[in-house]
Amino acid sequence: MVTKLKGEMGLICVDDKPVVSSREVAETFGKLHKNVMQSIETLECSTEFGQLNFQPSYYKNSQNKRQPEFLITRDGFTFLVMAFTGKKAAVFKEAYIKAFNGMEEAIKYRISTKLSFPPLTDAIKEAHEEIKPYHFSNELDMINRIVLGMSAKKYRELHGIKDNDQIRDTLAPNEVKLIDKLQASDTVLVELGMDYEERKMKLTQIFSKYSLKLSLDVAGIGE
Repeated sequence: MVTKLKGEMGLICVDDKPVVSSREVAETFGKLHKNVMQSIETLECSTEFGQLNFQPSYYKNSQNKRQPEFLITRDGFTFLVMAFTGKKAAVFKEAYIKAFNGMEEAIKYRISTKLSFPPLTDAIKEAHEEIKPYHFSNELDMINRIVLGMSAKKYRELHGIKDNDQIRDTLAPNEVKLIDKLQASDTVLVELGMDYEERKMKLTQIFSKYSLKLSLDVAGIGE
């Protein structure tokens, strides 16, 4: 399943795995797409490897006609570009490796955020004798306001995100990490019986501490 989650260098998410289109590879390395397609079709790899790492797909050209392409995994990309030589190609190879790393991290935390949400909803249900829809929306908006500086509704309006699209597919990996951290922390705070303002204060403190740690890690000066 293709999601709206996108990474650098044209990477997209399919079935919770980062892939890149053969068209993107051709454009980046300055090659004709038909030649890249031919290279993929004639690679000396096993049938199993080819099926796992080069998924046949289609795109629509400027005439709105379906044209073939391949969606390529990290392993497939590595195998394919072995033959691409030169300093320029080396720079692009490094950029793609970095992009795959970043995309895989984003996907990991996206999945983690999904998994940490049900325990939070269960805790909210346990905390109220009569459940109201705003009990859930208040918690999510609190976390969004702390991490993103605004409500989900405002974020959608600002970034032109449709109601049926996931906001978190558009976030940077560190933003997703922070939301995951606060969701898990909020679950514990709700279970401890803290009221809304107490939770908000505590989550803001956790956000400040954890966001600083992430910044230090990115700068390479963390523990």
